[in-house]
Amino acid sequence: MTAPPHAAAATFPAVSVAADAATVADDEPVRVGQVGPTIAGGPTDRWWRRWPRRALLAAAALWLGFTTAHLLLSGRLWWWRLADLLPPIAFLATPVLLAVVAAGSRRARRPVTLLSLAALLLGAGLTGVNLPGPLRPAPPVPADALRVVSWNTEYWHSAGRTTEFYDLLRAQRADVYLLQEYLDEVDGEVVRADELDQVRRQLPGYHLAVVGELLTLSRYPIVAATPLSASGLPPAPTDFTDFWNHQVLRTDLLVDGRVVSAYNAHLPVPLWAGGPSLFSGAFHEAIRTQHERRVPQFRALAADVADNPHPILVAGDLNTSPAMGDAHRFPPRLRDAGHASRSAYPVSWSAGGPSLLLWRLDWALVSDDVEVHRYEFRDPAGHSDHRLQFLSISV
Repeated sequence: MTAPPHAAAATFPAVSVAADAATVADDEPVRVGQVGPTIAGGPTDRWWRRWPRRALLAAAALWLGFTTAHLLLSGRLWWWRLADLLPPIAFLATPVLLAVVAAGSRRARRPVTLLSLAALLLGAGLTGVNLPGPLRPAPPVPADALRVVSWNTEYWHSAGRTTEFYDLLRAQRADVYLLQEYLDEVDGEVVRADELDQVRRQLPGYHLAVVGELLTLSRYPIVAATPLSASGLPPAPTDFTDFWNHQVLRTDLLVDGRVVSAYNAHLPVPLWAGGPSLFSGAFHEAIRTQHERRVPQFRALAADVADNPHPILVAGDLNTSPAMGDAHRFPPRLRDAGHASRSAYPVSWSAGGPSLLLWRLDWALVSDDVEVHRYEFRDPAGHSDHRLQFLSISV
């Protein structure tokens, strides 16, 4: 049986797949059935399009991990001290910045935003932000409220500016001054200051108490002055042992027939600025020594406060930022007077120093029977790298 003529084998034109593929531009959409770079195995995104997305994802994941580690390690392990130097605002600015940058990437936007939000929520208590501050009204201060100034004077006053220094103190019109770094420095060595006669002349009418570098002045009688002693401290490196051993001075003041305890505090720095090289063993030894000095001082303060039945004010340079785990060592029965601040980001250091004004290292803590009417930081007029703490309280 033979096939009909119309059923003869058909012939088809040759198709060049390579030629068709060559006509498809890299930036053209690929249609169904079209042979192009995507089907042939080429990547959809070039490397210069992929790496920003991957970098954002890595940065967001790393920041979340760092925030978690910081919450667990800060204030507990001496070798984490370098991380404590971060300004608290970084725990707000970093996740927000990552989320904003990722908003322009379709694929990275969602995961980066979720990671950043988790880090922000986790680190919210580290930011030092006082959101209600600018909205908080300034209530009238009772006429009988105590005016208190706490200030790290940075090695007392500079030579040649004595008059301006005492003018600044008098201008505060405080009832109580809690002053730190009542010190001198000779040939790079910290030594005891000797200016109490000058203090009495410049600020007449005040009762004085002093130990080491801590000087308290009060218009109200000082019925007791007690330097707190911390146990377990490393040996003092100089003969000025009061400076090393006593970092808190408690003064009991007789205020209108009631005893009020004012603690003047200057806790050790986490590390010495301008010390040995970061890559030397001496640097890490210095950090560990400072950690071993700080923890006992916190314990001594907390123990004394726990046994004190009087209204309490603790104020001074605690060398602790809101982002540091040491903030959990503050006496638990006390609350931060900063709740009365009208600043959205209250900071005290470094005022006119080499660093930006990004850290709050100075604190005022009060017991529940102390009412804080006003709390603010004031300009030190170039006399110190710390701003003055000013507060009005009633007991």
